[in-house]
Amino acid sequence: MRNRDVSFWLFLTPVLLGLGLVVIVPLIYGTYYSFTDWNGLSANEFVGFDHYVRLFQDQAFLSSIWFTIKFAFVTVILLNIIGLGLALLVTQKLKTSNLLRTIFFMPNMIGGLILGFIWQFIFISVFSDIGEALGIEALQGWLSTTNTGFWGLVILTLWQMSGYIMIIYIAYLQNIPGELIEAAKIDGASSWQRFKSITFPLVAPAFTVSLFLTLSNSFKIYDQNLSLTNGGPYESTQMVAMEIVKTAFSANEMAYGQAKAVVFFFIVAAIALTQVYYNKKREVDL
Repeated sequence: MRNRDVSFWLFLTPVLLGLGLVVIVPLIYGTYYSFTDWNGLSANEFVGFDHYVRLFQDQAFLSSIWFTIKFAFVTVILLNIIGLGLALLVTQKLKTSNLLRTIFFMPNMIGGLILGFIWQFIFISVFSDIGEALGIEALQGWLSTTNTGFWGLVILTLWQMSGYIMIIYIAYLQNIPGELIEAAKIDGASSWQRFKSITFPLVAPAFTVSLFLTLSNSFKIYDQNLSLTNGGPYESTQMVAMEIVKTAFSANEMAYGQAKAVVFFFIVAAIALTQVYYNKKREVDL
């Protein structure tokens, strides 16, 4: 038992070391620098909560938080619905199931910047040409307004992430005992009744995992935002990550940008952990 404990910690040490050096230590240093006049090289003066008071009066930062929350709310719901739907589709006894799994997952293999430029071309050029040919005015001028820019980001994220979430649901769907489904069929349960009473409760842990991943990913999006809209028009589609980067590197206010990052970290952590807590309780109820 003692040898097993030692081997366990030996295998775990590289992960803990990496986590500490990449996450914990930078977080501690960053939090400290947010209370100073740090310029990226040195901190000469302790300014206390000045940066935090200022950021809660910063309209650009508050607007980016509100835009990000709306984006996260919509994408989390749609991603999980689409991901579960795709998982249910490809776990049916279809000859093309493996091919469909590959096709649905492939967009997740493409980098965010490249995806952003691809969809920028689609929204600006392809949509415009289709709208002009069919006389549909709504398809012209995409990404030129806050509303279309918002839905452009949503569509891009759904296209990229749905296949990844599908894989998580597939793993849980394949662990459902076939006898339960067969027994329900024999008892005369309809497809909806089988899904509601058997499938849905048994994949409840997948919802916890998927909601956590989609929530955290939706809040942290930067590269897709940069390449698709670059925050335009007039920074109305600027998400929090981009606003923080611009504050730190474009405005060269490193300490102020770090203060925003600390607040952003605690907002995302609070939302994600609350979601996990309530979902775990719901798993027990189901």
